Amino acid sequence: MSESGMNQAPALQFFGRLGRRALCSLEQLGDATRLGAHALSLIVARPWQGKHFILQLYALGVGSLIIIAITGAFTGMVLALQGYYTLAKFGSESLLGAGVALSIIRELGPVLGAFMVIGRAGSSITAEIGIMRVTEQTDALEMMAVNPKQRILLPRIIATAIAVPLLIAIFDVIGIGAGYVVGVELLHVNPGAYVAEMVAKVTMHDIYGGWTKSIVFGFMIGMICTYMGYRSEPTTEGVARATTQAVVIASVGVLIMDYILTSFFL
Repeated sequence: MSESGMNQAPALQFFGRLGRRALCSLEQLGDATRLGAHALSLIVARPWQGKHFILQLYALGVGSLIIIAITGAFTGMVLALQGYYTLAKFGSESLLGAGVALSIIRELGPVLGAFMVIGRAGSSITAEIGIMRVTEQTDALEMMAVNPKQRILLPRIIATAIAVPLLIAIFDVIGIGAGYVVGVELLHVNPGAYVAEMVAKVTMHDIYGGWTKSIVFGFMIGMICTYMGYRSEPTTEGVARATTQAVVIASVGVLIMDYILTSFFL
């Protein structure tokens, strides 16, 4: 083989691996979309999964409430401190309320709230479904003429899609309140100016943007985490690997979708 051919071989191998990885990712994306769509299509099929949906909604929503509240409070406080330091250089401390509220409602609330749900609830969803695969519970449901997609996947996807927007709304309220406490009580910003600027600058367009992000993130987290658990290898190592991949993929997906949705709501 000529020297030029030997130099080109590593590059061809690299692009070959890259192409195979891209095709595999596209195949998994299609499989996840098909699986999630099939599960959602069973929402009107009997028997209805109301009991399982309520149980999942409680586990996801109430179970994640404390971490959401703590994250929202400290996010608002840090924003107030950093925002005041920056605005004080321009003599615009009265805009602190608007800066904190817009930052939380438009970006930090949906993104950080989704990250907390992924770490707290998304990983548990993947691990729980993966363990069902290891212990052959999904096979047992099929033998009893129970559709595992309807019993296992559907309640978790719907519960996540509903719980995430509600948790993010709580995140926003607590974060804005914590920012007010730090800005007014600690940094002595005029309370009237703080509230007035926040009310004047925050519009329904900003609220709609944050609400849309939270709904999309909720559906995406539910679809990814249930898919990774349902398609995981029925071994302990496979479940651990699927749980890690679910957290990573869902987190990266949130960042990508955040950019896409932000470009639409500018």
